[in-house]
Amino acid sequence: MNILVLNGPNLNLLGKREPEIYGQESYTTLVERISDHCLRQGIGVEIRQTNHEGVLVDWIQEAAGKYDGIVLNPAAYTHTSVALLDAVKAVGIPTVEVHLSDPDSREDFRHVSYVRHACVAAVKGKGYAGYLEAIDLLAKEI
Repeated sequence: MNILVLNGPNLNLLGKREPEIYGQESYTTLVERISDHCLRQGIGVEIRQTNHEGVLVDWIQEAAGKYDGIVLNPAAYTHTSVALLDAVKAVGIPTVEVHLSDPDSREDFRHVSYVRHACVAAVKGKGYAGYLEAIDLLAKEI
């Protein structure tokens, strides 16, 4: 099984950006945890991050035929991007939405997730462990 983990805007600033919400560990630490988890599970993984919506759309589209599942943290685009929703729907690859914090316990505008409509599951509010849970959910789904 091969999965693609996509991270949206500002996740490259983990450990620096609002550590009271997102924690003090770096993005590099997140990548290491995901990589180690996948290695132990025998899952191939590629992990990417961008601050650009169109790049995320391109990566989702390019995933067709290459990956069995996607873990997607659209970050701020969660609440604004019909383009990401349409891309996930178009490729038909099982996708799990993941968030470090729980958007439903934050500001009202964060309660809306467009992409969730195309996902097989959502994991939120579990920090870095949420990514590992999302990977395990995909493994069961696939």
